[in-house]
Amino acid sequence: MPSYLTTHGHYLWLVAASFIAGVMNALAGGGSFVSFPAMLAVGVPPIQANATNTVAIWPGQLTSLAALKNDLRRDVAWVVVLASIIGGIGGALILLRTREATFLRVLPWMLLAASLIFGVSGRISRWLRGRTEHPHLERKPSVLYVLLALLPVTFYIGYFGAGAGFLIMTVMALFGVEEMHQLNSLKVLGACVSNLAAVFTFIVRGAVVWHYCLVAMVFAGLGGWLGARYARRMNGDVLRVVVVVTGCAVAGWFFYLNSR
Repeated sequence: MPSYLTTHGHYLWLVAASFIAGVMNALAGGGSFVSFPAMLAVGVPPIQANATNTVAIWPGQLTSLAALKNDLRRDVAWVVVLASIIGGIGGALILLRTREATFLRVLPWMLLAASLIFGVSGRISRWLRGRTEHPHLERKPSVLYVLLALLPVTFYIGYFGAGAGFLIMTVMALFGVEEMHQLNSLKVLGACVSNLAAVFTFIVRGAVVWHYCLVAMVFAGLGGWLGARYARRMNGDVLRVVVVVTGCAVAGWFFYLNSR
């Protein structure tokens, strides 16, 4: 993809987009809808842009996991970790073997799907909370079935990842994990480990553009810190609409580019 900006403009645009993405992730999620296209806009090839963006946003996921570690349900956490390692590495390897032209063709569909998933995630959360209003005896899920159900989700996270967190929550709820804090912590665990597996794969395979990655990492972290301070003051429904509209707009732009 051609670069449309000057050298200094590259960094200014990436700084702004990374900061906005960090704020979005802290407030509602969906920051990749901004940071990933920014990587493309500054001239990073599509596959490397996805890899670089994954590395840049991962530290924020780690800090979220640290905050939620006490909510983890230990009897299923290890299954989530196993599925995340397998799926994260598998998705990352397939991504690196994908032709850029093919990736650009499927990209808008993934963005659109991720946006729609994010859009209904609020209703999914309310449904999951409703399951906890009348708690039942804690059921132990079948390890094999949970693993098989999670693998496609974690594979997608390793390949692209946007919007997949609530799929982890849904899978775990269907297999008997009903407490909302446990579901949320397992969602963060799955996303964090899947992306960590992808991060190691991308680094080993030399797919990360480090001078852009470090800039994005610093300012996404700064935006996340600032967003976290004001998260409780913001209207969650409004933020969700902003994220979904942004994702759909970016998907529409790539549909347009592919049609030219």
